[in-house]
Amino acid sequence: MNIIIAGDGEVGLHLAEALEHSDHNITIVDPHEELLKMMESHSDLMTIAGDSTSIKTLQKANVKKADMVIAVLHDEHINLLTGILAKKLGAKRVIARVNTMENIGQEAWRIYQDLGIDGIVSPEDIAAQEIVSLLKQTGATEAYDFAGGKLEMYMMKLDDKAYVIGKTLNEIGERFKHLDFRPVAIHRRQNTFIPHGTDTLQAGDMVYVISKPHAVKELMSMSGKQKINIHNVMIIGGGRVGRMTAKRLEKDMDIKIIESDKNRCYELTSSLSNTLVVNADARDVDMLEEEGIKSVDAFIAVTENTETNILTCLQAKAYGVKKTIALVENIDYIDISQNIGIDTIINKKLIAASYIVRYTLGDNVSTLKFLSGIDADIVEFVVPDGCLATMRPIEKLHVPEGAIIAGVIRGELSYIATDDFQIEAEDRVVVFAMPSAIKDVERLFR
Repeated sequence: MNIIIAGDGEVGLHLAEALEHSDHNITIVDPHEELLKMMESHSDLMTIAGDSTSIKTLQKANVKKADMVIAVLHDEHINLLTGILAKKLGAKRVIARVNTMENIGQEAWRIYQDLGIDGIVSPEDIAAQEIVSLLKQTGATEAYDFAGGKLEMYMMKLDDKAYVIGKTLNEIGERFKHLDFRPVAIHRRQNTFIPHGTDTLQAGDMVYVISKPHAVKELMSMSGKQKINIHNVMIIGGGRVGRMTAKRLEKDMDIKIIESDKNRCYELTSSLSNTLVVNADARDVDMLEEEGIKSVDAFIAVTENTETNILTCLQAKAYGVKKTIALVENIDYIDISQNIGIDTIINKKLIAASYIVRYTLGDNVSTLKFLSGIDADIVEFVVPDGCLATMRPIEKLHVPEGAIIAGVIRGELSYIATDDFQIEAEDRVVVFAMPSAIKDVERLFR
C-alpha cells in the first residue's frame, strides 16, 4: 500500500515505525523539519516538510495514488480537513484522529462519513475504555477481551509468593486441567519469548495468558493476585482521558478528580454530574492526605506530564492504594514504570497505532492490540473460506517462529487453541505475535 501519514510529532513517528517493516510505501508529512531529518537518518521513509492541509503539499506527496492517508496531528480540526482534502484529491481511504467527545458520537461520525472520512480514532477515548476494563479485572496489569468477552487476554506480574513460581508450564497445566487457559508469552528482564511446556516461571515474570472468562479468578489467585473491589477512585488530571474515564465510572463508583487548572475545573463540574472536582496540585502530599488517599481503592494519574503521573502513583502505593494506573507518554519509560511498582501503564501512541495499523492489515483483521512494554501484538483474524489456516490442524500449519495461535471463537463458543484443533471458515482466531512474524501469520489467514 501507498500510505501517507500526516503528523506533528511522536504519534506520527511511532505509527511510521510500526508500519516501516511491512511492504508498505510510507510518506511522512510533518511541519517539523528537524524531526524529519532525524527520521531520514534512521530509516528509509520518504519525508515532506509542510502543512497537510495544503493542497500543494498533498499533491507533492502524490496523494492521488495513496491507498490510505492517516492524519494524527494534535489538532483534530487539521486532521479532519486533511482527510477531507485527501479524499477529494484521490486518496482511496482516510483515517483521522479526533480528541473531543462531541466528535466521536454517532451523529458526528455520520457527517464525517458523508464528507469522505473512512475512520476516526480517539486515543483518549480508547484509553478511558481500557482504564474502565482494568478496574473490572483488578488482578491484571494489562487486559483485553475478544468477541465481547468470550476470550480474555491479560498480563499478570508474578509475585514472589505466587503458587506457580518454580513450576514448569507442563506442571501447572497438569495441576489445573479443569481450567481453559494458555500462557502465550513471558516478558523477563526486558526479553519477551513464547514459552514451551518445560519453561519454569520466575518471580517478576510478566505472563501473558489467554483464557475463558470462568478461569480468570482462579488463575489470578494462583499467580498471587486477588480481586480488589473498587468503590473509591481518585483521578489525577482532568484532561480528556481523566474526564472520559470519570464520565464512564461516576454512575457506579465514587470518583474524585484532582486538577490544578481552575478553568478546567469549571469545565469538569459542568460536564460531570456525579464526580467531586478538587482544584489542587497532586504533587502536594498533605493535600492528598486531606482528600483521603488512604481510603482510595484505585489511583489513576493521567495528567499531561509523565513524570507527575509516575511519581504520584508511587506516592499512592506508599499510602497502600492497591491499584495504580499511570498515563506514560514516553515509551522508553514503560518498562521502568512497570518494574518500580506501578500496576498498569497506558500509552496513547500505542493505542492510536494499534487502532490504525489494523486498517493496513486487510479486511479479515478485526482487532489489533499493541502491548505495553513489550514488542509484541495480539491480533484477531476473521478466517476466510479456503485460506491456509483451514487446511490442516494447528500443529501442521507451520506457524512462524515468534507467533502462537492462542484461541478461537466459533459462533457463541470459544476454545483454547490446542495442537490438534482444526480451524474453520468464519472462525475468529486470536494470535500472539512478534512484529517480525505478523506478515507471515497474515498469509495463513488470507
